[in-house]
Amino acid sequence: MIATVPQDTDRRVKELSLLFEISRILDRSVNLKEVLDPILELIARQMDMQRAMLTLLDRRSGEVFIEAAFGLSEPERERGRYKLGEGVTGEVVASGRAAVVPIVALDPRFLNRTGALQTGSGDGHVSFVCVPVKLGGEVIGALSADRRFAGESTTLDDARLLSIVASMIAEAVGLRQIAAAEQQRLIDENTRLQQALRERFRPSNMIGTARSMQDVYDLVAQVAGSGTTVLLRGESGTGKELVANAIHYNSRRADKPFIRVNCAALTETIIESELFGHEKGAFTGATLQRKGRFELANGGTLFLDEVGDLSASTQIKLLRVLQEREFERVGGATPIKTDVRVIAATNRDLEALIESGQFRQDLYYRLNVFPIHLPPLRKRVTDIPTLADYFVEKYNQQHQKNIRRISTPAIDMLVAYHWPGNVRELENCIERAVLLSNDDVIHGHHLPPTIQTAEASGTAFTGTLQATLDAVERELLMDALKSSRGNMALAARALGITERIMGLRVKKFAVAPKRFRTKT
Repeated sequence: MIATVPQDTDRRVKELSLLFEISRILDRSVNLKEVLDPILELIARQMDMQRAMLTLLDRRSGEVFIEAAFGLSEPERERGRYKLGEGVTGEVVASGRAAVVPIVALDPRFLNRTGALQTGSGDGHVSFVCVPVKLGGEVIGALSADRRFAGESTTLDDARLLSIVASMIAEAVGLRQIAAAEQQRLIDENTRLQQALRERFRPSNMIGTARSMQDVYDLVAQVAGSGTTVLLRGESGTGKELVANAIHYNSRRADKPFIRVNCAALTETIIESELFGHEKGAFTGATLQRKGRFELANGGTLFLDEVGDLSASTQIKLLRVLQEREFERVGGATPIKTDVRVIAATNRDLEALIESGQFRQDLYYRLNVFPIHLPPLRKRVTDIPTLADYFVEKYNQQHQKNIRRISTPAIDMLVAYHWPGNVRELENCIERAVLLSNDDVIHGHHLPPTIQTAEASGTAFTGTLQATLDAVERELLMDALKSSRGNMALAARALGITERIMGLRVKKFAVAPKRFRTKT
């Protein structure tokens, strides 16, 4: 005798299998939109349903719309919009209670807003089930499906199953909202800490809020607390010494010496004695023993400015100090241990110097542990007015002046200028302007001529382009004729043109070659 499986048992197996697959799909991705369509398709196919859809409530407009669906075309999805309380779906979302419609053709609440059911062609014998989707006791939407009518008990089973699935979806939405909120909290906290760190380590001796300078402040904050060797790169006048100061005085060595050495200002015969010291009698004039900068900076920081100008022999000795942390004085043989943090700076292209053999590659790698690039002033234009105000205040006090403001044309000139000398050049310009001003205002004419614009200085060009070109061409012709002593052939060769063109140009500009001939 063959045993038969009861129909309700077969359905329960299908339901359990369906719920298991849905849980796996929900775990697959944190993006809910990626999993809704597969879940609705799985419900429809595994439970022999024709269509399935998830609607959500837009609380701003009070409209219920289709978020995801299976068995509906795109136009049908777009038409599936309901007001709260409108139709079966709108009623379920408004009341928070499930609705079961055994035969849609017999229930006036069923609006067929999507137009997916052809009620006049047999589709009227379709059952529709709609259950609320609740999150924390609040209805956020509805889950619905329809099938060919298979009896009221089947329809009630469908409602029970959809309620379970709706709870699973709501739980997944809640978990994702919690995860998103936690992620946003962490982002906000990280942003707050970064801002606090930026404010804490912003050097008091440096001015600027440009993004490029904020990056410099961040790097200073990261490296200051360590003993790492730092290499400061940037054009002359960008404030490399100020950054070195900031690193030292925000480090654990802040109460120890900060010693500066300008490597470009010392000759090769003096630099080694300055850095490493010398013994008495080491060379002519060495009447006493002398400690070098490495010895004086022990426990603190040694700032080597213009390190790219060191001689080859000094580079070798500096490399040894960085590697071994010891050195000998000039004329001495006793190794001296040193605990010094080295901060080097240069405005030269070290990579090009390495290629030409003027700078040691191994020393470069020892110095370039933590590079910081300082932006030129032309790359931080927004900081120019702030820096100018600071220097005005500084030189007001130094020269007993009372400059109250910088005129708008003068500010425009400062911002438009390219500042090859960077902040140092700006400071010099402001000091000059403070001294020249006699009405408590810095005007454009107080700035150096190289900074003044054509409009402000009354020298704006008013001619046409052709007139300017003609004037330049005439001047070149006259210079060539003067050099050739009026010889048109020689003048033509000097200008790289033919004698015929030379004759035409001389005629055009009414130049008399005879006036340039040497009189005998």
